[in-house]
Amino acid sequence: MAPRIAVVIPNWNGRRWLPGCLRSLAAQTRKPDETIIVDNGSTDGSVEYLRSHHPDVRVVAMGHNTGFARAANAGLEQAHAEAVALVNTDVELEPNWIERMERALEADPSAASAACKMLDLQDPTLVYDAGDVLRRDGACEQRGRFEHDDPCWDEPGEVFGACAGAALYRRDPVIALGGFDERYFTYLEDVDLALRLRLAGWRCRYEPVVARHAGEGSSVHLSRPQGYWVERNTLLLVAKAFPLRWAPWVAYRQLGWAWHALRERRLGAHLRGAAAALRPMRSVLRERRALRRDARVALDEVVPARPIRGHEAGGHRSRHAVAR
Repeated sequence: MAPRIAVVIPNWNGRRWLPGCLRSLAAQTRKPDETIIVDNGSTDGSVEYLRSHHPDVRVVAMGHNTGFARAANAGLEQAHAEAVALVNTDVELEPNWIERMERALEADPSAASAACKMLDLQDPTLVYDAGDVLRRDGACEQRGRFEHDDPCWDEPGEVFGACAGAALYRRDPVIALGGFDERYFTYLEDVDLALRLRLAGWRCRYEPVVARHAGEGSSVHLSRPQGYWVERNTLLLVAKAFPLRWAPWVAYRQLGWAWHALRERRLGAHLRGAAAALRPMRSVLRERRALRRDARVALDEVVPARPIRGHEAGGHRSRHAVAR
């Protein structure tokens, strides 16, 4: 028998996106065995809409905004399936998305996750993400971001990790590693999970089937801007896993980000994000030794040396170069 597949959709005030997302699920050539929407205390009528228009969808009500990481974990815990697809509310899947992602995962028993080709929802000629790349300066790059779609992104293969906005995971390995780190709340929790999976010996496949993503469409209601969370959670990720010998690259990247934040008049949010990393830092630092001790694959192999500037740094131009 084919393994069961569940789709988990974390939702927080995503009512405007739900119809498109659920229509794309209904059109799948390989139907999910269960669909779970974890609602983080939405106040926009999301739950009422689901109960009246999609009674077949299971709603897990968290009561308040617990963040993406906690909602994703709740969905993983509730799922009765061997594989779980995480899909953002502001994502619409190609009809053969589940079918091809399932095939990619089944073809590689050493893979615990599969990434897809994410294109911009409004302009599907633009790439949003084609698998993630983690560098030794602490930056996680989204392959192809800000570039026009090109045949080079149509080659399946292996990548560092998957963007959890549209990804398929083997449930057991993720649960065994503790799921997503809920201290991240939102942003980079998927990078942290990808790193832990890779250190544990698991791989991530890239299957170029399309998911169209609105691009931060589901995060506009956050009380703090994206830059706050990226800065905070990058520091947590670095503190948890990176060796001291990589500190010069991390310092270079941090100075660069601070300079760009100053130029773009968002330095205050950037610095508040850095300060916010101090509170959970002690618990994160306590995990460093255990993470390295239990690793089956060396960190230097999981995060290989590569340029930290230019096209080869992550496969795309920086957003700052595009903005000029």
